[in-house]
Amino acid sequence: MSHPHPELGPPPKLPEGGLRVTPLGGLGEIGRNMTVFEYGGRLLIVDCGVLFPEEEQPGVDLILPDFSSIRDRLDDIDGIVLTHGHEDHIGGVPYLLREKPDIPLIGSKLTLALIEAKLQEHRIRPYTLEVAEGDRERLGPFDCEFIAVNHSIPDALAVAIRTPAGMAVHTGDFKMDQLPLDRRLTDLPTFARLGEEGIDLLLVDSTNAEVPGFVPPERDISGVLRQVFAGAQKRIIVASFASHVHRIQQILDAAHEYGRRVAFVGRSMVRNMGIARDLGYLRIPAGLVVDVKTLDDLPDDEVVLVCTGSQGEPMAALSRMANRDHQIRIVQGDTVILASSLIPGNENAVYRVINGLTRWGANVVHKGNARVHVSGHASAGELLYFYNICKPRNLMPVHGEWRHLRANAELGALTGIPKDHIVIAEDGVVVDLVDGKAKIVGKVQAGYVYVDGLSVGDVTEASLKDRRILGDEGIISVFVVVDSTTGKVVSGPQIQARGSGIDDAEFAAVIPKIEEAIARAAADGVAEPHQLQQLVRRSVGKWVSDSYRRRPMILPVVVEV
Repeated sequence: MSHPHPELGPPPKLPEGGLRVTPLGGLGEIGRNMTVFEYGGRLLIVDCGVLFPEEEQPGVDLILPDFSSIRDRLDDIDGIVLTHGHEDHIGGVPYLLREKPDIPLIGSKLTLALIEAKLQEHRIRPYTLEVAEGDRERLGPFDCEFIAVNHSIPDALAVAIRTPAGMAVHTGDFKMDQLPLDRRLTDLPTFARLGEEGIDLLLVDSTNAEVPGFVPPERDISGVLRQVFAGAQKRIIVASFASHVHRIQQILDAAHEYGRRVAFVGRSMVRNMGIARDLGYLRIPAGLVVDVKTLDDLPDDEVVLVCTGSQGEPMAALSRMANRDHQIRIVQGDTVILASSLIPGNENAVYRVINGLTRWGANVVHKGNARVHVSGHASAGELLYFYNICKPRNLMPVHGEWRHLRANAELGALTGIPKDHIVIAEDGVVVDLVDGKAKIVGKVQAGYVYVDGLSVGDVTEASLKDRRILGDEGIISVFVVVDSTTGKVVSGPQIQARGSGIDDAEFAAVIPKIEEAIARAAADGVAEPHQLQQLVRRSVGKWVSDSYRRRPMILPVVVEV
């Protein structure tokens, strides 16, 4: 198996007749999925998603793929194929279209409806091409065939990309549920046909490659939900992804059966469920869904609230309920259902929310104590079947952390794919398919691009380091006025601390050290304010470290008069 090397340099020019594949996100992480295909000087992008921040990225709203490697080639892009409507596959589209709004978007009916609603908020009117399974469209030199796959959102598609260099197939996110709620199966006959034609490079979802066996059918959840509804004494509050239409349908069905009314909470939930209803993907009996403002008029045992926040996101509705920072107050006897899996990295945030809800008396039902969620990604047993059906010449695991990519590669090898034809790449690693063989040839920049409020890319790793220090250790400000002629201290030092855990009175011990350092600098002829500030920072920093074993941020200000 070939794998990236940390010292890879820029890739060479793509050989004539070769196909280049460059993942800009989604490899080594769960989210930010984006893959660039290049043939004959033209580009095709598959997905453009976001990654949600973790605790060590304070203040960050979203993390985008790095567009720098294609920024000067936006005119070469023939389209962006969107495999499905989850945020980790479409959330970055508005930020790319800001740079060139007329790049065509290609996707299924529901996927395009979700991205169009999102783009409307960004005041972008995209050019779109709606496709369905079985359709075949030529996008520049890329002959694209779209294949139905089953996932946790309706209308998901895989795409087969034919070029003179060979055929690449990108599965998007998929599983092989044989009893899907919408009766839309992963189209294994088409994958078998493509396998017979010859798949030169197969890019496969790796999320559940470590999980043995098969994913349970989605319909298994319905019975568990009915049991929860039957036993609930007061309100039921369900947290789910705002795009998980199948799960919301099961909630609506259970609510209807047990005589409850449903209200959607949160802008994205209201918007997405409205789109799904209007397009016929969500079946809502008349009178079942009501406005959240009318719930006060209903008895608690007739109420269901559906909201976001299943991943512990701090600003989502459920987290705010747990923190008593939401108009909906959790009370003793409420039932809360977390109807989603845990995205790796979110565990602490989710359990913090569960503890908060439990504290206020809620009965919290989650994947750990009841089957209220099944994954949308194929497990190892399904992947083995898939490889035996597709018989790819080259395999490139995608969509997963390193452990998932490695496990997926091992599954491919078990089915007979030669190990030297299995490419384990990471974000930015460039893979060329030339003469039927895929290999790593270089690396482009593919770092994190942080969205913080209205700023995109302005927050750096250094900024985040400062934020972590401020959050963990606090800040100490030191203000000193010195005589510009003699260099002596004429006022101060004045010291204030916030969040450091050190009482302001304690700083009396360090003031003589600051004065001594400044006097010594004056004797040595050092008078430049920036140099004096560094002396003050070192003096205070050493004292705090020696006395308290802490490392707060120190902001010295030296003014000359």
